[in-house]
Amino acid sequence: MIVVVTAGGPVKELPDFSLWPSAVYIGVDAGTIVLLEQGIQPAAAVGDFDSVSATEMAKIEMLFPELNRAAAEKDETDTELALEKAMDFSPETVIVTGVTGGRLDHYMSALHAIYKYQEKFPDTGFVLVNRQNRIRFLAPGVHRIQPDAAYRYISFYPFAQEVQGFKLENFKYEVDDEVIPFGSTRFISNELEAEGSVSFASGSCIVIESSDR
Repeated sequence: MIVVVTAGGPVKELPDFSLWPSAVYIGVDAGTIVLLEQGIQPAAAVGDFDSVSATEMAKIEMLFPELNRAAAEKDETDTELALEKAMDFSPETVIVTGVTGGRLDHYMSALHAIYKYQEKFPDTGFVLVNRQNRIRFLAPGVHRIQPDAAYRYISFYPFAQEVQGFKLENFKYEVDDEVIPFGSTRFISNELEAEGSVSFASGSCIVIESSDR
């Protein structure tokens, strides 16, 4: 089960939704309209909907007559509410889209929300995806990574905690038992030569797979 959470960021930043033809889609605020314009019927709509017009809101309410509209002033962001809704579907993977390319504060809050949910639900994979990038969090241990022509470059950064005991195998640039301190740019733009592995002993690691397209 894949759930795709779509916020209302710039359409030019969106990935190819045809990659997930059987996914369940959740619209976040104006992201509900974005999905409809892409010909996708969302299974749910979440948010305070302060970013949609009256006409668009009427369309959303017609699709979801029992819509529980969130308060504009609240502790959780709309993306957090959508991630909580996504867990109702018991997903194996949650893909978050439409949160890059616009306001950077929205992007950062989405990134932190994804990190929080990855920590809370370790058996579910949470991935932020746009047209050029795929971002996810890794816990300590060994992780296999497959080469993907759509994402040639792979970068690693610490997130929340310094990464220790870091090891890369079958990468263009291999390392063994390294430390990734905060502020390090040493582990940017690596490349896979075959199926590779990344492992580390402690900390929290964010991996960004990117293309130049």
